[in-house]
Amino acid sequence: MSFPFHLPLLLDGATATNLAAAGMPGGVCVEKWILENPEKLIRLQSGFIAAGAQAVYAPTFGANRACLSSYGLEAEVADINQRLVALSQSVAKPARVLVGGNVCPTGLFVPPFGDADFDDIYDIYREQIRALDDAGVDFIVIETQTSLADMRAAVLAARTTNLPVFVTITVDESGRTLTGGSLLPAVITLQAMEVDAIGLNCSFGPEPMLEHIKQVAPHISVPIIAKPNAGVPMWNSPANSGILTPDEFAAQMRRLMEAGARIVGGCCGSTAEHLKALAQVAKEFGPPVIPEEPDCYAAANEREAFFLGDDIVFSEPISCTSSLGEDLIDLDDEQVTAALVEVNSLDDAMLLSENSTMTRLPIAVYCDSLPVLDAALRYFQGRLIVDSACPIEIELIEPLAAKYGAIVY
Repeated sequence: MSFPFHLPLLLDGATATNLAAAGMPGGVCVEKWILENPEKLIRLQSGFIAAGAQAVYAPTFGANRACLSSYGLEAEVADINQRLVALSQSVAKPARVLVGGNVCPTGLFVPPFGDADFDDIYDIYREQIRALDDAGVDFIVIETQTSLADMRAAVLAARTTNLPVFVTITVDESGRTLTGGSLLPAVITLQAMEVDAIGLNCSFGPEPMLEHIKQVAPHISVPIIAKPNAGVPMWNSPANSGILTPDEFAAQMRRLMEAGARIVGGCCGSTAEHLKALAQVAKEFGPPVIPEEPDCYAAANEREAFFLGDDIVFSEPISCTSSLGEDLIDLDDEQVTAALVEVNSLDDAMLLSENSTMTRLPIAVYCDSLPVLDAALRYFQGRLIVDSACPIEIELIEPLAAKYGAIVY
């Protein structure tokens, strides 16, 4: 395993809930409010660093064009991101602490969950990540993600830089994302796209997060991130009883680190005191033990991972027609181990993407055109298999498959 930073790595705590406690009103553009009240962020991040944080997130979470447009600020993406990064760097760099460029979901959804275009989502991420790269962040963190399309678009955008890429996903207690995706398929897909670290943030507290981390740890070949909530602040309670105490939080985080997490911090409700307690726990652990052969040879769609054997038996080729979904469902009764779909055009690639979850089998694609293969891999939300019998030179197929994390068989 090659990872650019020392592990364990202690991240920061919550930004929004702490700023709200410091007087930030509801309904404002958080990023703009911080620029108008920089002393609030400086005090907060200075506290995190004093508590032991080795990396802080620049408060650029909602500073993409889609989010800023709600406040009429969509033309200020580069300026807002670069000023916010500079603010965090003014605190972090003298202390030799890393600064991560933080990006959130766009709030847009591709079919069948919405009518957004994947390339438009990619462009939104690319614009913000370019600004963060220009500002000199040490890594990109794609945070609180709720759909695989957003995650993949953001990772592809981040991979146009030379920066390390972290991804953290938000799921409900059943382990599902907002679009009905599961954690394991996202892990399989994203680490095949060569993200540098992956895990969970927000969602809930450390105890519920533990079970999800345990389930995916045997399949992860990169460092695991755990940034759970300390609780939801109850501002009308004098005791703030919705929050774990620092000692409670640290004790529960110890179990997450025992399960394999090595990049740790706090989300909603976590303060510098929570980080201080967590920093003491983190001293008990060394670098992660990555399984020698993690079980990650798998294809995936957004909802399911398909672990593959040595021999994959393709179905007869299926055409991309209006009955594609029904044809994929019918394959469940056949003695094959993968659905082979012929993709001959951009429209076919989009049709495959929209019907990707209609089978309980992994999906392989057969294309006779490199641009069409690129489209099939780009718009499929998951990890595809590419039929090596395609009449395209293998020297062209392999780098394209590597870009999207696909399997060539």
